[in-house]
Amino acid sequence: MLKQFAYFFLLVSLFFTSPVFSHGMPGFTSLIESTSSAVVQIDTTESTSGRNLPQTPPRNIPGIFGEQFKQQEESNVALAAGSGFIISEDGYVLTNNHVVDGANNIVVRLSDRREFDAKIIGVDRRSDLALLKIEAKKLNALKFANVDQLKVGEWVLAIGSPFGLDYSASVGIVSAIGRSIPTDMGDNYVPFIQSDVALNPGNSGGPLLNLDGEVIGINSLIFSRSGGSIGLSFAVPANVAVKVVGQLKSKGYVDRGWLGVYIQDVDKKLAESFGLDKPAGALVAQVEPNSPADKAGLEPGDIVLSLNGEKIIDSGDLPHVVGLLAPEDKIKTVLIHKGKKKTLNIVVGALPSKTS
Repeated sequence: MLKQFAYFFLLVSLFFTSPVFSHGMPGFTSLIESTSSAVVQIDTTESTSGRNLPQTPPRNIPGIFGEQFKQQEESNVALAAGSGFIISEDGYVLTNNHVVDGANNIVVRLSDRREFDAKIIGVDRRSDLALLKIEAKKLNALKFANVDQLKVGEWVLAIGSPFGLDYSASVGIVSAIGRSIPTDMGDNYVPFIQSDVALNPGNSGGPLLNLDGEVIGINSLIFSRSGGSIGLSFAVPANVAVKVVGQLKSKGYVDRGWLGVYIQDVDKKLAESFGLDKPAGALVAQVEPNSPADKAGLEPGDIVLSLNGEKIIDSGDLPHVVGLLAPEDKIKTVLIHKGKKKTLNIVVGALPSKTS
């Protein structure tokens, strides 16, 4: 009996000292303490006079982050709360566009309980980002991470105000990278970071942090049948946010690259017909007349394999790459044209704006 117990103890000891458990769980206490002061709660008011109050809060629909939403019929004012974070010590704050969309007044609340009226510097509906400014100095700010080397399985931390419960923290891992999720306007320019971090209405616009305390993404979407967390959350990657913030600061709006093609996935049968070893690339279904793609010589039936040095694995990758380009950028495109590999030089155009 003693020998059996000793053998069992040895097995348990080996199990918990194996490489999987040798490092243990990461500690998040110091990370939260060092970053939470740069996270803010954003309260907005929106006048509802002159129209009927909605029966269901429009910002609390399943699948999209809502904000804590109250309705006061006697004052005809809708109140909402979301999250955001400070990106510079002189008062620039980043959040989601849908947090402040339609707001008449925006109040930014800091962790030390100070409150500031915020001004919208610019918004970008296609990435669901909004840049705000408050009149404050020497603030703690978060830095953006380089997400080029981000891998599935990395630990991540979110801080925000779910259901108005400010400065709530939740942790998880990166579940997937480069998710294609078209917006309600049909745009697909954001390669979302998917995580299993528990996020709920009110986390909108808050940071998704790595273990170094750097922002890898801005929490923007969830998939849910109830409006609450089921472990499927999506964040706008830091590299997208950096480009958006730069343009919003300088001119208040965002210009994106544009090729002028309609694309579709390459399935197994198409791949075989084009002599590909496996399905890959984006099949050009249609080319807009006089577009950059048309001027460069792209034709329906071409398969784009890489763009500006980035491999196009499936069709959703192409708008992700194009969306990070600027008008007048000159890029090389590798494609299959009439059964042969070919390289074209394209001068990127400006994506036509949308007013709704």
